Amino acid sequence: MELITSLQNSRVKNVIRLEKASERRQQNLIVVEGLRELTLAAQAGWEIGSLFICREKVRHWAEVAVLERQANQVYGVSVPVFEKMAYRDNTDGLVALTVPRRLALSDVKLSPQPLLIVLEAVEKPGNLGAVLRTADAARVDAVIVCDPQTDLFNPNVIRSSVGCLFTNQVVVATTPEVQQWLRGRGIRSCAAALTARHFYHQTDFTVPTALVLGTEATGLSDAWLSGADQQIKVPMQGRIDSLNVSATTAILVYEARRQRNFE
Repeated sequence: MELITSLQNSRVKNVIRLEKASERRQQNLIVVEGLRELTLAAQAGWEIGSLFICREKVRHWAEVAVLERQANQVYGVSVPVFEKMAYRDNTDGLVALTVPRRLALSDVKLSPQPLLIVLEAVEKPGNLGAVLRTADAARVDAVIVCDPQTDLFNPNVIRSSVGCLFTNQVVVATTPEVQQWLRGRGIRSCAAALTARHFYHQTDFTVPTALVLGTEATGLSDAWLSGADQQIKVPMQGRIDSLNVSATTAILVYEARRQRNFE
């Protein structure tokens, strides 16, 4: 295994360049770090291109050995080089490059009674990552992101989702595309809105449902507020009038799962 010890190495510099969304798009590569995240990616069938291993930081050699066998190229890196490449600590000494998967709406596989999350214009990688964790935990059919304001493959999305970017069906599309796709499949859209008359717990989520949420700052656009089949809201009994989008998503998704007896 080639050992990289220089911070000026071209491969090291390229990993750092991929912090920028423009570089990720141009090279069609993303950075994934951490044993859990890489294991989930590999289990989901994502191809691991270059795998960089800092042996001084590895704690779980058996799992790392599996990833080594699956990677196209494997490089050893020194501690200073790894610390320059990594975005965070506690990654078990692993950073990798992989080609992103981009699903279209036509690629989504639905269950007989689908439950979907639709996010409009999500801005913060942390919020998107948290929603992906909820989606994985509740096993929703897919997460659809309309007109995103953040890159789906931002390293902060991968980190905050603890790898759930790889365990969910995640699609990026426009609002008109998503609305037409939902109608064509008989999936009712329920838009979370402060102006709604019906509370979420008074709503029937046992039918095919898409839960639609906007940003905390501006909420949903008029296209969704007028185009959704129903508007719903969460009771707010304190002095603020809204919750973080990831918290609201979790409340709505688990109410839907409760109504479906968690089946």
